[in-house]
Amino acid sequence: MKNTLKLVTILVALSATAVAAADWPWLYGPRRNHTSDQKGLLRTWPQEGPKVLWTVPMGAGFGGPAISGGNVYLLDRDEKVGDTLRVLDLASGKELWTFAYDAAGSFMFAGSRTMPTVDGELVYTVGPMGDLHAISTKTRKPAWRKNIWKDFGGGAQLPQWAIVQNPLIYGDLLIVAPQTSEAGVVAYDKLTGVLKWKSAPLSGIPGYVTPSIVKVAGEDHLVMSTAAVGRGRNARDGSVNGLDPRSGKVLWTYSGWQCIIPVPQAVDAGDGRVLITGAYGAGTVMLKVDKKGDAYAVSELFKNPDFGAHTQPPVLHDGHFYSHYTINERSDGLVAMSMDGQVKWKTDQQPPFVRGGSILADGLLLMTDGNTKLYLVEPGPAGFKPLASAVILAPGDNWAPLALVDGKLLVRGQKELKALQVAK
Repeated sequence: MKNTLKLVTILVALSATAVAAADWPWLYGPRRNHTSDQKGLLRTWPQEGPKVLWTVPMGAGFGGPAISGGNVYLLDRDEKVGDTLRVLDLASGKELWTFAYDAAGSFMFAGSRTMPTVDGELVYTVGPMGDLHAISTKTRKPAWRKNIWKDFGGGAQLPQWAIVQNPLIYGDLLIVAPQTSEAGVVAYDKLTGVLKWKSAPLSGIPGYVTPSIVKVAGEDHLVMSTAAVGRGRNARDGSVNGLDPRSGKVLWTYSGWQCIIPVPQAVDAGDGRVLITGAYGAGTVMLKVDKKGDAYAVSELFKNPDFGAHTQPPVLHDGHFYSHYTINERSDGLVAMSMDGQVKWKTDQQPPFVRGGSILADGLLLMTDGNTKLYLVEPGPAGFKPLASAVILAPGDNWAPLALVDGKLLVRGQKELKALQVAK
């Protein structure tokens, strides 16, 4: 009987894993690292690119789509009115239902900037004014709501690019980073919205980084970066922090990271290593976190100004990182860097890559260039190896993260969302 129960438990766990792997429920996919289990990618495309399955008009924005249970979830925005969660059928693009709320306001780079998080029967969204909603897919109404800026003393003045937080599910918690004078990071009960913990304020000023989970000595650490004050040699107070995701306790802090506008989240590089990237001259730093007794020690393995990222973190594949590194100060295009910090190659402007989205699937990279083109790239340290490319979007700041489910690649531009057939 015990063996039977054990087998049932294993089968249920495997089934749950398979369902999760078939979805793209939150930022950067099921493992939150730009990777997909999709196989059978088409290695050649016609001149016009992969087949367009459907196109749906959208407002301006930078938030990508989430996919769960055959439905697509995307946060849209009208600055004169507020935010709208739009729910589409993955197969056809047909709009199934919407949820909208008032949140008027304008800021630099108009539109939505975050991605919904889908967990069970709830969809979590954070709008640029700080509105956090947990929306039931059954009732299509909020199960609970908060404002992560106002609730923690954020004041009347929002950050320059507004609130940019992609909700993070950790067990029974929903985690976001208000970055106010009262709380750096907070966690709610994901079902009820009850505040479970709030961390101490973190050194630095509000940036645009979403907390991420990395492994340290077999433990989960929640890594959160903050923005520096000032520029260049005068920059100060920025930090990278490791927190206990169950309590919010700050376990370690690194003060050598001084990025004035941090956006990409931390990357788990394995063996207690954490890769932090940025723009505005920050480049990249690789940290190593070790556990010594009950304490943690963080050391700097290397810094490299010739590798970084502006909006989305690098993709890690076979010991190498791949990142869009066209920023305000330089135009290096797509750049490859080894685990020890050596830049292997860069495309410069031939071709250019500017803040686009990336997904690793079937040993290949699907990447937008941040403007009009989609690329299929075979990653490797020897050099840039494109297998296919095509113009798929109208010109613009097309920087949204991508999503890939059932051979369908979803790409958001500034005016539309497209579904492309990229696998057999």
